[in-house]
Amino acid sequence: MTDTQGPIFDWQAAIDRNREALLRIVAVLFVRAGLDEGGADLVTRRAWRVILRVLRPAESAARRLIVIAARSIDVGPLKPRPAKEPTALEQLQAAGLVITHTGLNLGLARMWQPPPEVPQPAPPRPPSFALTDPPRRFDPKGWEGKHPFPRDGFDLADDHEDVSADHLCARLKALKRALEDIDGHARRLARLQARRAMSPFAPASEAQLKGANKGRTRARPPLRHGWPPGHRKLSTHTVDSVLRECHALALQALRPDTS
Repeated sequence: MTDTQGPIFDWQAAIDRNREALLRIVAVLFVRAGLDEGGADLVTRRAWRVILRVLRPAESAARRLIVIAARSIDVGPLKPRPAKEPTALEQLQAAGLVITHTGLNLGLARMWQPPPEVPQPAPPRPPSFALTDPPRRFDPKGWEGKHPFPRDGFDLADDHEDVSADHLCARLKALKRALEDIDGHARRLARLQARRAMSPFAPASEAQLKGANKGRTRARPPLRHGWPPGHRKLSTHTVDSVLRECHALALQALRPDTS
């Protein structure tokens, strides 16, 4: 994007500056979650809330950096995925040369069976970073005069209680991988947007098909309308100012060029 009143804005410098700030924040979160020593299985509820309070806006800021980096990537026309080749047995079955029977009782012939092979567990895949903002939560149920909270009150959660940190550590690892490879995730986002441009309507989920809306739902854009996830009006952490700047830059990058 060019500015007729001044020099060209350096998008890469803005990405690098905010990326370095987010990497410093993630390094602190790694220590809090114990990932510098392999990761903690359990953390206290208080530590979980403290990490999540910083993690959510950091994810939003990183997502906006990816959107900025993907603004000028042209992936070209996408090639259709090749159809799966039928196996030899499937070809014989289609030609009517082989007929298979299932559920037959062979009596004594089935008493001995070879021990089943134990499949080797596949190596765990690294967690992937979400390229779209989570949707806003709306309560689909009407209370119809019912009280949303018990009349007798409720017990507050214990801040010192241990909770699972698996999902939290996975999100931290995915965020770190995204910040270390902004360009790769930008190409991934560009391919995703190209596929959505070819097919703007995605199939509805099973839960949606059970409801009244049995049509097709439009795919979500990478940035949701309004304030980003994790936004706070009053800055209480360095990540708040980083998110504010990244959100403004992303909106400017997505603005159509009228020059």
